[in-house]
Amino acid sequence: MRRAGDALRRRYGNRRQLSVGFKGLFGRLPVAVIFLLICTVSLFASLKGNNSSLNRPQDFRVDEFWDIAASGGWRPSSAPRSNWPSPPVRSNGFLRVRCNGGLNQQRSAICNAVLAARIMNATLVLPELDANSFWHDDSGFQGIYDVEHFIKSLRYDVHIVEKLPEIQKNGNTKKMKAYQVRHCGLIFVVRPPRDAPISWYTTVAFEKMKEHGAIYLTPFSHRLAEEIDNHEYQRLRCRVNYHALRFKPHIMHLSNSIINQLRAQGHFMAIHLRFEMDMLAFAGNFILSEQIRVPTKFHRCIDIFTPEEQGILKKYRRENFAEKELVYSERRAIGKCPLTPEEVGLILRAMGFGNSTRIYLAAGELFGGDRFMKPFRALFPQLENHNTVLPTQELTGNKQGLVGSAVDYMVCLLSDIFMPTYDGPSNFANNLMGHRLYYGFRTTIQPNRKALAPIFIDRENGKTSGFEEAIRRVMFNSEFGGPHKRVPPKSFYTNSWPECFCQTSPKDPADQCPPDNVVEILNRQLYGEQNVTSEFVS
Repeated sequence: MRRAGDALRRRYGNRRQLSVGFKGLFGRLPVAVIFLLICTVSLFASLKGNNSSLNRPQDFRVDEFWDIAASGGWRPSSAPRSNWPSPPVRSNGFLRVRCNGGLNQQRSAICNAVLAARIMNATLVLPELDANSFWHDDSGFQGIYDVEHFIKSLRYDVHIVEKLPEIQKNGNTKKMKAYQVRHCGLIFVVRPPRDAPISWYTTVAFEKMKEHGAIYLTPFSHRLAEEIDNHEYQRLRCRVNYHALRFKPHIMHLSNSIINQLRAQGHFMAIHLRFEMDMLAFAGNFILSEQIRVPTKFHRCIDIFTPEEQGILKKYRRENFAEKELVYSERRAIGKCPLTPEEVGLILRAMGFGNSTRIYLAAGELFGGDRFMKPFRALFPQLENHNTVLPTQELTGNKQGLVGSAVDYMVCLLSDIFMPTYDGPSNFANNLMGHRLYYGFRTTIQPNRKALAPIFIDRENGKTSGFEEAIRRVMFNSEFGGPHKRVPPKSFYTNSWPECFCQTSPKDPADQCPPDNVVEILNRQLYGEQNVTSEFVS
């Protein structure tokens, strides 16, 4: 990691070797000995966590966060490295999908749809984006992404069409229909299981496609397993996510205008402040049952909202999420409560960021109004969002729904530092952290809410001694954007290392970068020996 001091670089740089060494050692030890070793290591780690001299937070300098993290000789590469045949001229049928959720949940669904089409040798119909009730947005794929670029970028991988073709039947021309592989009313047909294995697509889905000619998978969120033991399939996901999915020119123009304005005054940090109604309701940040009673010291997750606000959150949760009893003391203690704006400000101040730090806030409407932003703004007055950076006329008709989310996505991607306050499967921060890693190991500050929770609880109960030092111990004992191992349940879309990275001089031949003439090889496979020029980013 490119952080303060050679000692710290050695500590972070040796993590991978240590993990491999322990894995080999455990394979040769009996279970009882392994258990004893685990207990010993856990005890040592606990003691280390309580000893500030071992973590040495004072060795970190805040100005180093503005630089990218050390790459360790790695660079992003999603180009095929083994035999990757072009899609056959004739496919087995057509695949339609409807991608539900927000912008980033839809992005991962699109990646999965392309991979599913490749697996089944299907022609992919341009994915549909759900105009859901939260976004009230019917922009569709064509309104957000560059369709021509998407199809051209993936021509070595799958056939893609914008709509199902028309067919001739009994002398008449009719639109082809796709068989819905889903729950249909009260009649159970077939539905893509969550995190379905590849075998589901090569059997159930494939058989329906061969029978009907086209299938329609809906809903299509998390319908293909993320962890697949096939690096070429994983690299295809990266080609879709980081190369083929390019926003339309007007979105890129708005994003560049904001970034140029912010850069004109120096470095800036982007924060995804996830203190919005849907996340607060999802996290259970309110009283669900009048019978639930919790100790006063754990009320912070609940009583920051007025009775009226709690009623709104209860109603939203009841209408949008499965109801369940929540033990608030436990949820707070394990970091399930979203960080408040004030807590975000206190973390940054403890890390050494001063009140001159320029911050771009990527967020929807903050729940509870400006009263939650006042403490944050008092700590960091130079706060911006797309409404304050660009003239109103440039934003008219462009700041709502998926388009506004796309603009925020690009600003966060290209910011010097990115800080998500609540990360979870397929949400905004989840994909952005992976994209920033792929984009060149750009610095990401990721709060460990579980480790921070007891520190904030102590502060709320009046125990303020050593507060900032405790925050630094947690925050500086984490990754900041360099290559690091993906540990389940961490999402592939959050960290695609090492599948989508390579080294020019690797120790492991599997990490070797693809040949320089990879485009020429792929062109020959797709077009024969024709001399065709092409643009393909590795």
